[in-house]
Amino acid sequence: MRKRRSRPKDKLEQDSRIDPAKARERVFHRAGKLLAAKPRSVEELRERLLEGRGATKAAVEAVIQRLREYGYLDDAKFAHSFASLRVQQRPIGRQRLQRDLWLKKVDKKTADAALDLVFEATPEGDLIDRAIAKRVRLRGKPETRADAKKLFDHLLRQGFAFELVVDKVRALAKANTDDED
Repeated sequence: MRKRRSRPKDKLEQDSRIDPAKARERVFHRAGKLLAAKPRSVEELRERLLEGRGATKAAVEAVIQRLREYGYLDDAKFAHSFASLRVQQRPIGRQRLQRDLWLKKVDKKTADAALDLVFEATPEGDLIDRAIAKRVRLRGKPETRADAKKLFDHLLRQGFAFELVVDKVRALAKANTDDED
């Protein structure tokens, strides 16, 4: 493991006297690297940029404004693409996606609009059916009440609405009892 060498004090003092144009340029390059690594929301990018050395609020705001003008930062597009990708990867409920977008620092209004579009294209009922089919394929149909409870808890953790989970698990349990008769 290599250790970083500490910079001499005079070099640190030079950084604090850097002109605002150079500071903005540094912040802009760092923003480009961060966005190239993965898409980010505006607030998430703002926090990461402010953590950087030599970044001032004014420089960060100027860079964010420029990135918005270029179309590289748009919370609505970010929220929609994030949510639709997550739904395509695996069945997941609206509540879980809403929480994930909140963790990505997307405001509630923007997140709700994106989730409405995603769940309009792929209804939550279809997603929960996919989740149940996958769980049954991996673990088998719930035989006991404890197995049904485990499935119920799993679906809630995936972010599906309580009422929807109750209906689907009851229907599956009823289908199991009908098969036994």
